Amino acid sequence: MLINPPIDKLVDKAECKYALVCLITKRARFLLDKKPDLLADGEKSAVSYASEEFLSDVIGMTSE
Repeated sequence: MLINPPIDKLVDKAECKYALVCLITKRARFLLDKKPDLLADGEKSAVSYASEEFLSDVIGMTSE
């Protein structure tokens, strides 16, 4: 369950829910595969970390 950041803030910022899910999933997989040291403390899941990055504009959506 995603509690922080709140899902309603993520949905409001996203173009559409499907694009949001795709972006967060892709980033979470990248973090698990390529940057496991960011998640080593076990405080946050990969999905929570990716969601926070999206909310703080570290990652964003592009139209292709």
